Amino acid sequence: MPKWVNYERKSYLSQVLASHFNTLKGWNLDLLTGEIYNDEYNEYIQRLIKCWVEDDRDEANSLWERERKTLHTLNEKRLPLRGRFNNVSSVIWHEQQPIYYMESIGVNGLTCQPFAKVKMASSYYHLYIDLGDSLKTVSKHRKRKAIRYNKPLPSSIDELIKNKIALAVKHYLSY
Repeated sequence: MPKWVNYERKSYLSQVLASHFNTLKGWNLDLLTGEIYNDEYNEYIQRLIKCWVEDDRDEANSLWERERKTLHTLNEKRLPLRGRFNNVSSVIWHEQQPIYYMESIGVNGLTCQPFAKVKMASSYYHLYIDLGDSLKTVSKHRKRKAIRYNKPLPSSIDELIKNKIALAVKHYLSY
């Protein structure tokens, strides 16, 4: 069924057919399909349907416009703002970004000392930061879980590692 078809329009079309059937001349019968048609009636119906389709389109557009205006009057804050960065959203986004990302913890094969692999934000550079004796109090099992499966370390050790990484990144950025 086309979108323009509804109950009122179907009943109106049947009323038009009933009123024009007796008044119009030149009705033809298609012998193959058994349909009765009239060129004048068909042109009138096609114009009528085109008007209904345009009315439906105008109604849908006006509904969309009302919804859009209603949404814009809600005064909701949307962060981050969509589309191209404007000055405010650019500043907000850049302030919220971290300077570095800790990717993993590992053990140096030559010195058997733990290190952290850190990726610098907005860069292709990785820093390998020596953690020294910061993991000395952690059990061997816990170290292995942290290195192999990225399991969390105790919070005190985690803070110590984060401080060492922050100092190393600060030192790297000061050059």
